[in-house]
Amino acid sequence: MLRRVDTLLWLLLLMLASRLIGMVWLPLADTSEPRYAEIARVMAESGDWITPWFEPGLPFWGKPPLAFWSEAASVSLLGLSDFAVRLPSWLATLGVLGLVHALAQAWFGQRVARWAALVYGSMALTYIVAGAVLMDPFLTLGTTWAMTAVALAAREPRWYWRYGFFLGVAIGLLAKGPLALVLVVGPLLPWYLLHAEARTSLRSLPWLSGSSLLLLITLPWYVAAELKTPGFLHYFLVGEHFLRFVDPGWAGDLYGSAHERAHGTIWIYWLLSASPWSLIGLALIAQRLLRQRDMTWLPVILRDQRLVFLLGWSLVAPAFFTLAGNILWTYVLPALPAMAILLAVLIQPQAPVRSGIRAAGWSAGLLPVGLCVLVLAANLNPSLLKSEKALVEFVQRQDADATLIFAGQRPFSARYYSRGQAGLVDAEQVLSLLAAEPRPVYLAIPKRKLAAVGAALGNASRSIQPVYESRGYVLLAIPAASPVAVHDNDRRAAIPDQG
Repeated sequence: MLRRVDTLLWLLLLMLASRLIGMVWLPLADTSEPRYAEIARVMAESGDWITPWFEPGLPFWGKPPLAFWSEAASVSLLGLSDFAVRLPSWLATLGVLGLVHALAQAWFGQRVARWAALVYGSMALTYIVAGAVLMDPFLTLGTTWAMTAVALAAREPRWYWRYGFFLGVAIGLLAKGPLALVLVVGPLLPWYLLHAEARTSLRSLPWLSGSSLLLLITLPWYVAAELKTPGFLHYFLVGEHFLRFVDPGWAGDLYGSAHERAHGTIWIYWLLSASPWSLIGLALIAQRLLRQRDMTWLPVILRDQRLVFLLGWSLVAPAFFTLAGNILWTYVLPALPAMAILLAVLIQPQAPVRSGIRAAGWSAGLLPVGLCVLVLAANLNPSLLKSEKALVEFVQRQDADATLIFAGQRPFSARYYSRGQAGLVDAEQVLSLLAAEPRPVYLAIPKRKLAAVGAALGNASRSIQPVYESRGYVLLAIPAASPVAVHDNDRRAAIPDQG
């Protein structure tokens, strides 16, 4: 048994260590990762820790700042790099793993705890977001700490459990907003109504001092953000937390496009995100139901306060987003810690004899292999990913003083990798720009807009040759002082990002 437990631990450590490979060598791919990384870079460079800035003059009201604070602090300490902006998510995932292990060990014992940690760490979504510049690992850290604390506070009245509920909610509110309250309070309702243990646990929490601590941590930033950029609270609370979900084609999104999905798609995401272990769980549940065709098993589950707690926790997130049309699969991440513990309870007694469980373990092990293959392929062929890192580096190698300008559309990865120096110009006014630019220009044109830009350049395009091509752009090298005459009122300078 000890040997098996050690094997589980080594497998988990291998999964965590392998994720570092992609954090170092895989470029940030548009749109989410470089968008958030650029916001963190600007925060670190400007020293503005109150308002995240989407671009000069446009505050980013879409998310609270905890993830940006963490990433900007990492950049300040380690320097700007893909690894530095991704590291906080990896550390947040480590925190969730520790909490999953602590709760599973307290309730089910060491062997289930080791299985639960391995299952969570090797779920598809967990593995991906552990090294990605996203808010979801921080929200999950907050909700997992809150749920673990409320479950263990009466049993182990240490300060990090008694106050952990309030600290976890504070992390959630600063990571993603009021959604954290839904994801924490929702699972507690059935637990509270069905079991006296829940009422004992909740009474053991220091509600007065804990709530004061919660407000002290979260309220100052919300007030400061509204005072600095009025309108934030309305957009964030009404737009991001209501209209985004009830209106699949919400047109009020200031920072991107809506992710329209059919109602109920979140349940498919829920299963996919936990693969390959969710498939094993479904198979084991189906097997038990076939063996016991009556409903006598249901009261047994409802009488176990631990299972009611974990089931509520794992189901509230997908249930809440069932009728939402604007969703991403990362929305189910806060449900996965509880799902991992439930799967470990199912799997652990069967693990020594079930070939399907061993197959799931091997399937999870394919994640690091797939990551290594992707890293190698992306470095051999940069156009494989939707990232302009290689294009920006090409320009920098050619001429450090040259101006890089994107025609019509500037991707977030170009802004991030150029450190905000890549410019933007309307496709129809490229000619005016080139006549006004005294330095050599590298012009990146979206492939779908080549015809429009070519028409704008007119005869000048005949002497300009492409020098680089990425997945989405063709790069033209234009020498300084292009002999093109234009009227002054036609000129339009590029729009550089200022950190």
